[in-house]
Amino acid sequence: MTRVLPRTNFHSSQLIRCLAELDLLEGAEPAGDFADDLGQWLHFTDAITLSTVLDSGMANMPAQSPVLHQATGVRLGAEFERTRTLMVNSITKSCAGGSSAIKLPLPPDLEATYSPYRRFYEAHQRDMALSVEPLRVNLRNALAKASPSLRKLAELDVMMDKFLRERENRLLARVPLLLQKRFDTLTAAHQDQLARSAQPDSQAAWIHPDGWLTRFCQTLQTLLLAEAELRLQPSAGLLEAFNQQKAHE
Repeated sequence: MTRVLPRTNFHSSQLIRCLAELDLLEGAEPAGDFADDLGQWLHFTDAITLSTVLDSGMANMPAQSPVLHQATGVRLGAEFERTRTLMVNSITKSCAGGSSAIKLPLPPDLEATYSPYRRFYEAHQRDMALSVEPLRVNLRNALAKASPSLRKLAELDVMMDKFLRERENRLLARVPLLLQKRFDTLTAAHQDQLARSAQPDSQAAWIHPDGWLTRFCQTLQTLLLAEAELRLQPSAGLLEAFNQQKAHE
């Protein structure tokens, strides 16, 4: 049986909560009405196109047989879980300094700078985008073949992705920039502690379980995992819609 994915609230993104808890968000506005917020993201020409899709009739096509629908749901669920597992493993292994295509930067000397970690985060963002895209396309294709109502949902997802992707990319590009505040805070606290203790600095102290660099890498991993969850939400919604139609038949 295909596992039912948990529902997520639009305003309760784990990424937003993590950024807020780390005090990395400045001037964040309280969540408003979803429709009003969405309207601010869409140009009026986008709204016209979206309205056309919503108002168009549903093609006269037979729904899939229950057996085929169930088999497709199992396949899609497995693909979703495989994609999520690959993304999570890539993040956790690289943030722990393990074998990974994206290598965690380790300062060659005692002059730590943030730039390598920003590039590290951005490399994972590109990797996540490449992982999620084929999954979402496959889910749309499956919905388009399942029933008239799911086909319309797939068409709407294409339109929403087209309209919102640029703004989403701009917002997500801010995360590694916001993360620098955490890096600067930890390095400043480390230097202050050294000044008070009159102890020499060392990389061994940085990567100690309580060291500033270890704690920073933990934050890095937390934000990347939260962003992975956020990037998977549209695909999770499509998969849930596919499975719910079968449950409601």
